[in-house]
Amino acid sequence: MRNDPRPSLSRRALIGAVAAGAVAATAQAAPAAAAKARKPAKLEAGDLVVVPAPGGPTTAAAVAKGIAILEGWGLRVELTEHALDTYGWLSAPDEHRLADLQYALDHSEAKAVMTARGGYGTTRIIDEVSFKGLKKHPKLIVGYSDITALHLAARHHTGLASLHSPMMAWSSNNTAATAESLRTALMTTDPVVLTRDPLEPTSAVLVPGTASGPLYGGNLSLLDAEPDESHLPDADGAILFIEDTDEARYRIDGMLTRYLRAGHLDGLAGIAVGQFTPDEHDEYKPGEWTMSEVLMNRLGGLGIPVLGGVKVGHGLDPRVMPLGTQAVLDADAGTLTIEAAVAD
Repeated sequence: MRNDPRPSLSRRALIGAVAAGAVAATAQAAPAAAAKARKPAKLEAGDLVVVPAPGGPTTAAAVAKGIAILEGWGLRVELTEHALDTYGWLSAPDEHRLADLQYALDHSEAKAVMTARGGYGTTRIIDEVSFKGLKKHPKLIVGYSDITALHLAARHHTGLASLHSPMMAWSSNNTAATAESLRTALMTTDPVVLTRDPLEPTSAVLVPGTASGPLYGGNLSLLDAEPDESHLPDADGAILFIEDTDEARYRIDGMLTRYLRAGHLDGLAGIAVGQFTPDEHDEYKPGEWTMSEVLMNRLGGLGIPVLGGVKVGHGLDPRVMPLGTQAVLDADAGTLTIEAAVAD
């Protein structure tokens, strides 16, 4: 995932039953070593969502679009002090981003922390974050891309489930279906069912079989950037999800190779592959591997089911995915069924 700095305006400028049964069965069959996720409460009209920007800068216009969507569902939104700042390719200096993120995680009233954007920068501050306030006041973390580092750390320190999801800076890639998938994941306890999309380039990545276990993962670049295993969940019996954007095919090959060499794929029950949007400078030449062929070369021989074509990531019309809860991957049927990240 390459950095994608964007300009920002100042703060003042911003004026089913089957699915449930499948997931329940998974929870009963989950490995003993897999700790059951803690679930924050589902959001209801009137609940507060706090928006920090721990990574890169965004624009007031993009954030306003996201705010309008959430307020349309009856939710309240509060931007942190530096959410609309710009500082190089970061939203603000490290100390300001850290203070804003800490404020959001510690907030006693907020029911969710939905980051403004991904970009780059969360890894610069994540080791300084305290998760004591999040333990005391559980809330849903919502974001993806650079926010993968926050998902991993929060899960490690609190056991809370979270949402791999578009962020408050509402992208032009998002659709009405994207918004509805977010509303459902935030405000209901319905299982999330993701279906292989044959139009997604990674739909060619497929190894038959079924698997069940806790789902974790996110952006491959951020997973690969973890300096050690301290924030990585136990892979034994788990389902790994990966996606990425603007990375050359050889770079994806290298990340997966390092993961293989480090043993991070050992013991996995299955792998779900989301959207891998291409680097525009990575020009394909005849005889080279396509992105799907790279993924199959590195993942296809693990002896576990692999399901590609999952509409989650940086591509067009993405969906929202719970992280940390139990899931059923059925590569034969082309489905990934995931227990909700929230509870009644």
